[in-house]
Amino acid sequence: MSDLATYHTSQGATLDAQYPTIPASFSNHDQALEAASSGAMLIDRSHWGQILVSGEDRLRFLHNQSTADFNALPPGSSCNTVFVNSTGRTIDLALALILENAVLLMVSPGKGHAILQMLDRYIFFADKVTLQETAQASFSLIGPRSPQLLLPSLPAEIPSGFQQIVDIDGTSVRIVADSGLGLPGYTLFMDAAAAPQVWQKLVALGAIPGGEECWEELRIRQGRPAVDRELTTDYNPLEVGLWQTISFTKGCYIGQETIARLNTYKGVKQYLWGIELEETAAIGSDLILDGTKVGILTSCNGQRGLAYLKSKAGGVGLQVQVGSTTGKIVDIPFVSHEYYA
Repeated sequence: MSDLATYHTSQGATLDAQYPTIPASFSNHDQALEAASSGAMLIDRSHWGQILVSGEDRLRFLHNQSTADFNALPPGSSCNTVFVNSTGRTIDLALALILENAVLLMVSPGKGHAILQMLDRYIFFADKVTLQETAQASFSLIGPRSPQLLLPSLPAEIPSGFQQIVDIDGTSVRIVADSGLGLPGYTLFMDAAAAPQVWQKLVALGAIPGGEECWEELRIRQGRPAVDRELTTDYNPLEVGLWQTISFTKGCYIGQETIARLNTYKGVKQYLWGIELEETAAIGSDLILDGTKVGILTSCNGQRGLAYLKSKAGGVGLQVQVGSTTGKIVDIPFVSHEYYA
């Protein structure tokens, strides 16, 4: 057990069954969710994968491997980008931090090594690119009070993607203005050995600790897609609704031709939506409209879920059958359903 996991259990946390180094719950679910909307909730994301990309050609290389325009990003900025396969199907959604001499990629839990191996296959002899998995601790601080808690001298509205190094109780912490959920907040990176001390300090400043159960509920309500649920090679980034991660002007990259064609000819045949259910339903349940399958439920948390729905079937407000219950399609703020002009 890591030092941070040991600290979490000393504070009453129940560790997660799938990721046993992070908390599933601090037995304060409602309080933590309230903090995410009106205060600051603290989530341990140290189980997410991290890849450091260095070398002179790092930006050009990543520019050619994913959907974002890396060549336009200066040090101190960040972006979300999607890794896709050669047919434009989704592999993962990553946060990329542009450092002075490297790029730090934060990828989904369990995907770090697979993404590194995938990228490594595209490094050619003359490319000056080095890939390395890292093991920093990482937290998300989510909620409208996050900026003042971290940076009390700055205004409440911080530009998305803003990066800064701050001192927290003697520890150097890199922060980026991206909570991971499309909510106000930050993601923090620090040396793993100092993580318990930083966590303790943030709680002392007023952050409310939350666990993976809180993250999952917020993820579904916000509509952030997850690997092996919404982010699979069954779907492309436009179907997921990750338009904000895609540059349609930067030129060629892996999968670019398919994505560009779908946008140009308005060929997206299904979209990711939220769904409000009368009762909980099994993941993988079909969405049925007038006796015909029109979609599939990909995530579910109680009476809220995420589902892919055929474009022609409708959108917000549509009533569908989901297994033995019914559901209503609702909007989700993390994604969008607009074509790029």
